[in-house]
Amino acid sequence: MKRRPKLRLIAGTALAASLTGCVTVKTPDKPIEINLNVEIRQEVLVRLQQDAQQLIQQNPDAFPQPPKQ
Repeated sequence: MKRRPKLRLIAGTALAASLTGCVTVKTPDKPIEINLNVEIRQEVLVRLQQDAQQLIQQNPDAFPQPPKQ
């Protein structure tokens, strides 16, 4: 009676093995093209506290403004 569970296990394993598929990997005929035409734009926003704004206004030479275009 102890051999039946082993027989069932072997039969189940054989059945499961027969149901597995075969995976094939094939290289493409043409080379893979990756287009990297990317525009990167970065914006930095700085929020100053009121005391820092007052410091900048009191010392304009320490924080020169960029020329306007």
